[in-house]
Amino acid sequence: MATRKLFLLPGDGIGPETMAEVSKLIAVMNTEMDAGFETEVGLVGGAAYDAHGEAISDADMERALAADAVLFGAVGGPKWESVPYEQRPEAGLLRLRKEMELFANLRPAICYPALAESSSLKKEVIEGLDILIVRELTGGVYFGEPKEIVEIGNGQKRAVDTQVYDTFEIERIAGVAFELARTRRNKVCSMEKHNVMKSGVLWKEVVTATHEAKYADVELTHMLADAGGMQLVRWPKQFDVIVTDNLFGDMLSDVAAMLTGSLGMLPSASLGAPEASTGKRKALYEPVHGSAPDIAGQSIANPIAMIASFAMCLRYSFNMVAEAGRLEKAIAAVLEDGFRTRDLMSDGMREVSTSAMGDAVVQKFRELSA
Repeated sequence: MATRKLFLLPGDGIGPETMAEVSKLIAVMNTEMDAGFETEVGLVGGAAYDAHGEAISDADMERALAADAVLFGAVGGPKWESVPYEQRPEAGLLRLRKEMELFANLRPAICYPALAESSSLKKEVIEGLDILIVRELTGGVYFGEPKEIVEIGNGQKRAVDTQVYDTFEIERIAGVAFELARTRRNKVCSMEKHNVMKSGVLWKEVVTATHEAKYADVELTHMLADAGGMQLVRWPKQFDVIVTDNLFGDMLSDVAAMLTGSLGMLPSASLGAPEASTGKRKALYEPVHGSAPDIAGQSIANPIAMIASFAMCLRYSFNMVAEAGRLEKAIAAVLEDGFRTRDLMSDGMREVSTSAMGDAVVQKFRELSA
């Protein structure tokens, strides 16, 4: 069997703790299932800045580009708040996204049955939730130029960020959303702000044209992004796939994440375009919870989002669909058995450490794979 090359970037804060639980799974799959994973470990974020003076080294960037998939933990923390803007920890993630050309960010929001009571919303609003936010990741205001702060006289400054989208960028992210909707409930809602933003006007126009040309079988609706945020907390189950730009996708996906009760539960995938010759995509997988420096090193971080990100990696990068499904079932079963990290604790549940939660998922996965 050909090796499957994984590049691990644990990063900062709780990143190394949660990545350690994925490493356990990789070891079990190699030893017991002949999975053929070959791993390398690199530095990113504050850890890379401490070692190299930059948020990711050129050498580790090359390893990321050469890998079949990258698993990413988290970056940032108070320790690096005063570093130069271009070397800030988050710049490592932005460089990975840009140089790997990861234009499609997939963020599922799934409510596991055992956690329906953990959400701040009523159980009937959240129970059975399964939505997917498809966020454009390499365009928009985060990358547009000019991006600057300039002196304008009289002691005043002006800050400029530029929202830019070209037709092809909107077409390709819309295509991803429609293709994924065909594997789900066949519904896409496109969110933008065409009422006040010219980029929103073009976004709506291109998504509509792409739908009419190639995906007329998929149900398409449009919604202003601010209204979409309101609807996500009013009745989220009305949505199947949401497609939106970089800025609104950043905000809406975090809203959707908290619907499930904890940011520690939700994975994400960032995908590039398929290569013409092989069909393979560059891909990076990461939890959405961030580095959580306030709990780092205490063995209380929830590793499920990192583990579920690995499940997405199995599905999208290696076509190991059955294995991904078993891993997701293992997570649900462990939660059903009452295992909880501190962020999920409720009466009658069993509080466990990061490592113990990982061990429980690994053991359940082994049982389901036997």
